[in-house]
Amino acid sequence: MPELPEVDALAAFLRETALDRVVDRVEPVAVSALKTFDPAPSALHGAALAAVERHGKFLDLVFALPTGERLDLVTHLARAGWLRWKPNQPAAPARPGRGPLALRLTFTDRSGFDLTEAGTQKRLAVHVVRDPAEVPGIARLGVDPLGAAFTVAALEEILAAAGRSQLKGVLTEQARIAGVGNAYSDEALWTARLSPFKPASGLSAAQTASLHAALVGVLTAARDSAAGLAAGELKAEKKANLSVHGRAGLPCPRCGDTVREVSFADRALQYCPTCQTDGRTLADRRLSRLLK
Repeated sequence: MPELPEVDALAAFLRETALDRVVDRVEPVAVSALKTFDPAPSALHGAALAAVERHGKFLDLVFALPTGERLDLVTHLARAGWLRWKPNQPAAPARPGRGPLALRLTFTDRSGFDLTEAGTQKRLAVHVVRDPAEVPGIARLGVDPLGAAFTVAALEEILAAAGRSQLKGVLTEQARIAGVGNAYSDEALWTARLSPFKPASGLSAAQTASLHAALVGVLTAARDSAAGLAAGELKAEKKANLSVHGRAGLPCPRCGDTVREVSFADRALQYCPTCQTDGRTLADRRLSRLLK
């Protein structure tokens, strides 16, 4: 799943590559992806890309219409979505089918991008709005962990409000902290040497400060590592720089213990027993609730 650093890098890539280009056509291919109907995607015809912003894991393309009005094309790439830039888009109209294409945007110079989504769980979302706050997911977002408002004190308040909720879930709840997903929550918890199942309100002041430093450090390093890369290179860069996430069965890069995994219905987390759970192996979620 693209998380804050990858979406940030996509935004930077589009700022460098596509600003001021004018839209020729927008073609929604997967009906399930388009979440708004007014304005219609066709309203973007003739609009120039004026800015690219990020809200949590939402990518926001800000267009200026010839009338001076603003329209935003906002997308959430969900678990298996991606943006694929093309210097030359096909001249023929895009057609619905069984492929991964969800939406195609073409500029007047024939460049543009495709929004694609692999797999059968179609969760990629596209909104055409006059204000990004009209997107429900953006309106609900919590603090940005790379913003000035995300202080140690702010994290303390978030953890206290979460009570006995497990740390892993708190870090990935977008209404509390915006932009952190499965991968970087695993990485931050490993960096801070904290169990993913420790109660949020059970952290000491030192542990809270450590977790804050880990979150900011992991996300900043990932964002800096992705800076300057083309959109097609970001997935491989992310995978290459992960320490525990996606590395079940491999040695922990810090202590050498075997990285373990806990599987859920539709996702999995990875952790190091020696570094995070006092050497205890977590078999499944139901057996883990007492793990500190």
